[in-house]
Amino acid sequence: MSEKSRVAKVERVTGETEITLSLDLDGTGKAEISTGIGFFDHMLNSFARHGLFDLELAAKGDLEVDSHHTIEDTGIVLGESIKRAVGDKKGIKRFGNFILPMDESLVLCALDLSGRPYLNEDLAFTVPRVGEFDTEMVHEFFYAVSYSAGMNLHFKMLSGGNNHHVIEAAFKAFAKALDEAVSFDTRISDVLSTKGSL
Repeated sequence: MSEKSRVAKVERVTGETEITLSLDLDGTGKAEISTGIGFFDHMLNSFARHGLFDLELAAKGDLEVDSHHTIEDTGIVLGESIKRAVGDKKGIKRFGNFILPMDESLVLCALDLSGRPYLNEDLAFTVPRVGEFDTEMVHEFFYAVSYSAGMNLHFKMLSGGNNHHVIEAAFKAFAKALDEAVSFDTRISDVLSTKGSL
């Protein structure tokens, strides 16, 4: 088991967004989130709380255009912070999965911190927007996270209904699956791979 602090701080400044993010994989679920998109803040708070990650995020984006750049770039920065915080991956379980119920909705998330990015997202929405959050941005956010983190990431909606519930179930399932994947197993002395590296 690693004794190193698994904390990462990432900044990203472009002509469209300014984002500063700090992530502690071994936290207690504390979060300070400000993106200017209320529903997105709610989802990221849920991610931190249910994954037991400490997350500080300040994002300023061109919301006068739409929410796209802010949400996508936050995904890029979150993915990069996960990659940095995990480090060499020695001793971690690598894989994680969780099936999360939220009232009528049931969402499965499975992931592999393989170093190979891939997103397979099978979530269905019946409205274009929840609050100021465009539902099509669920895919864009998790695509950005998966590719920036080098993570194989799958979502499957087993049952759905209320769009808020489906999205929140996805974020919480992702948190629980990631928490499992980054957790240590004393039986794993090196990297969990027949290749010897990830």
